[in-house]
Amino acid sequence: MSDPAATSVRSTSFGNRGLRLSADLHLPAGFDERAQWPALVLATPGSSVKEQVSAIYGSRMAALGFVALTFDPAFQGESDGIPRDLEDPATRAEDIRCAVDHLVTLPFVDEDRIGLLGICAGSGYAIHAALTEHRFRAIGTVVAIDIGSTFRKTPPSGDLFDTLRQLGHARTAEARGAGARRDPWIPDSLAAAAEAGITDHEVLEAIRFYRESAHRHPRSTNRLLFRSYSHLLAFDAFHLVPQLLVQPLQVIVGGKPGSTGQYAAGQRLFDLSPARHKDLFVVDGAGHYDLYHRPEHVGPAVARLAGFYARHLMDA
Repeated sequence: MSDPAATSVRSTSFGNRGLRLSADLHLPAGFDERAQWPALVLATPGSSVKEQVSAIYGSRMAALGFVALTFDPAFQGESDGIPRDLEDPATRAEDIRCAVDHLVTLPFVDEDRIGLLGICAGSGYAIHAALTEHRFRAIGTVVAIDIGSTFRKTPPSGDLFDTLRQLGHARTAEARGAGARRDPWIPDSLAAAAEAGITDHEVLEAIRFYRESAHRHPRSTNRLLFRSYSHLLAFDAFHLVPQLLVQPLQVIVGGKPGSTGQYAAGQRLFDLSPARHKDLFVVDGAGHYDLYHRPEHVGPAVARLAGFYARHLMDA
């Protein structure tokens, strides 16, 4: 496999409904602007910025000959948007569509060879966007989850309807001048998790990656605007897949199911897809967060993606 260190990164930006989204283009070694390159848009996990998981996959896909576009979602990271830390699935999906709008303006991108790769919650947003965005010729997912379904099963208060009541109270308070409520996506440290009595392996792995490793980033705030749940709890990423998602599909899951639900969600997505060309690949021994950054697990995932995109984009 080619060396990601031989690739380069170019800063760029694009718009979404008047907002400027900060982005990076991961470019192959020997990049020549006079050539036509296949390209990928990468959709990040919830709470993640472009320098984290999408950079790991973006650099590896660039090493394989793709122009890979990573970006901070609206309201997050270096991108524009008020209120900060808003997680709105409709906006996240439109971010992805606008990323394609940007790619097709670049003379070195072959508009007939554009694919999409989503990771974690970004997979759900990617699938939702791709339902009606068929400029994406091939769709890949890694540890996909449908964030709406996930939060309906495990709402922040522990009870769905109590959470909805809390949302109403919070929005009323804000309308009357109170400050906006922001909750942590995950505990801010392993020590905080221990104090809270949290022992779930997946949560602890998330904390290790986002809060206590070299992948921690100052613009990844680990804060979710509470009113986001108004949008998240009504979201379903997969319900129109049988009718609209006809593009080739590569689903990658970790062999350790875990509490994030990625294994079941990936299987459900695969089963729902009517695509003639689809594949489900299990990375044995990998949990959800192993597939974010651990080379022994990311390597097999990237190799599978490489073959998939080569068939449907490189040879298109």
